[in-house]
Parts: sequence; structure tokens; C-alpha cells
Amino acid sequence: MAQLTLVADAFAGNVAPLAAGFGVRAPRAADADEIGQLYFDCQVPGADLAGSREAIEEVRAFFRGGFGEFWSAASGVVETGGRLVAALLAVHRAPWDDTPDCPFITDLFTEPQHRRHGLARGLLLRCLTEASATTRPRVALRADSENVPAMRLYESLGFRRYDS
Repeated sequence: MAQLTLVADAFAGNVAPLAAGFGVRAPRAADADEIGQLYFDCQVPGADLAGSREAIEEVRAFFRGGFGEFWSAASGVVETGGRLVAALLAVHRAPWDDTPDCPFITDLFTEPQHRRHGLARGLLLRCLTEASATTRPRVALRADSENVPAMRLYESLGFRRYDS
């Protein structure tokens, strides 16, 4: 597994509505436990989590600024039936030296039974659109190069390899 940093130029595009029964909103710190459990349940490639408690603590750290300043407007969670099924967490700038100086998506994940329904695409388009109005109209993220569905999605939205 090779982690790649990808970057895309932001653009204000048409954010297609999600399928009936799904809604998008900005995540809140009060959602940390539910997002953390979802993160663990999704078994995100590259996330070396010992258990759901560790995943929840990682998401709590995100909201405390442990991965950069939380960017609520560019982040999003998808809800259906009163529960979260997908999340995108973004910061204004990642704290790592090897990342570009622009907004950064720290996490993007979808519950397995809701994958391939446009939820991640919708969250990414929301983030890219929000970033288009910034002084650094790009967005970066890290991805597992062997996660073919994710790589296809990112490439379809203009993400390309970033070399620091």
C-alpha cells in the first residue's frame, strides 16, 4: 500500500443533490463519537486502528485541532434515517510539511452498504466548491494508491499526484 498526496484545483460546480432520503450538513464536535464509530466501521484503508475507542479519540482530536484548523463549511456528513453514513473532514491547512499549502481533506469514508451511490462524490464536490472561493483554490488529500475505486473517483474530479 502506497499513500499518495493528491491535489486538485477547486471549482464551483453543480453539486448534484443526493438520492432521496439522504441529507448533507456540516459536522459538529458533538458528532465526534458517531463519526469515530463510522470511521472504525468503514475500515478505511491505511487506518491502523486497534478498536472503535481509538477511532473515536482520533476524531475527537480532529475537532480539537490535532490535524489542523477544522473547516466546517468544506466538511460534511451524510445522514439517512437519523444516522450518519458518510463523512468528509477538512482543515484549512494540514500540519504536515510534505503537504501543499491549501485546504486538506483529512478523512473521507462511506459506510460499506452505501458506497457507489454518489455520497463521497457529493461531499467532494461540496468541498471543492467551497474551496473555489478561497485565496488558495486547491484541495489536497492522501489516498491509498491501491484503492482503485477511490483513485478513480479522485481522478474523475481532477485530483493528481502532488510532489512536494
